[in-house]
Amino acid sequence: MTVETPKQGIHGEDLDRGHVLIAADGSDIVTVRVWDRPVRIIHWVLFAAVIVLSVTGFYIGSPFIRQGGNSTGYLMGWMRFTHAVAAWVFILSIVSRIIWAFMGNQWARWQQFIPIDKERRRWSRETFKYYIFLRDAPPPAVGHNPLAGLTYTFVYLMFFVQIFTGLALQSLSDPGGWKGTTAGWVFNFMSLQGVRLLHHMIMWTTIGFVIHHLFSVILVDMEERSGLTSSIITGYKRVPRERL
Repeated sequence: MTVETPKQGIHGEDLDRGHVLIAADGSDIVTVRVWDRPVRIIHWVLFAAVIVLSVTGFYIGSPFIRQGGNSTGYLMGWMRFTHAVAAWVFILSIVSRIIWAFMGNQWARWQQFIPIDKERRRWSRETFKYYIFLRDAPPPAVGHNPLAGLTYTFVYLMFFVQIFTGLALQSLSDPGGWKGTTAGWVFNFMSLQGVRLLHHMIMWTTIGFVIHHLFSVILVDMEERSGLTSSIITGYKRVPRERL
């Protein structure tokens, strides 16, 4: 854990007392590096990959730029190539984040995503109440709150479905290749159109998740004034000492 002397407190009335800030309500506020560098890098690389995959994937499914002659085929070829490259960036980001869940700091580890203890399960319910406006204050958390962590678990499972359906669709051009061996089994459970539909639906679900994620981050940051929004860039949050 890294504790540094902040230059500014949570409120204008905060007083700088060395490594600790005394907030207006009398609580000790400390600045902590919550998100280590690999987590931040993976977060933004993953975000960029999702944007590129969404734009190119939507175009592949429903071309919205039409040109005459060979130009249309040329553009589609570039879209497919860009989609494939972004897909590999996406896959590597997912794998890297899973590896870091066993190597990172305490807020990057897998226990933040799977509520194995009773306390985190209880706070998952309280967090849900907060999100539907049945609880006034956000739950006390330093890293991911319990409900967010559990949500990310399901999101990553959804990403794995997206990866395998994508590889299955790519394997159609080379059924005997490694992609067909790795993901061709998907067609044993779904038709080609079903796989395409599922792949497309997960894209829109991911876009919806990104919108909700931004809303939740801004909402909690406005409530706590912890620097949550900027923390994914700087790595640092301001939290009450008793949460550590």
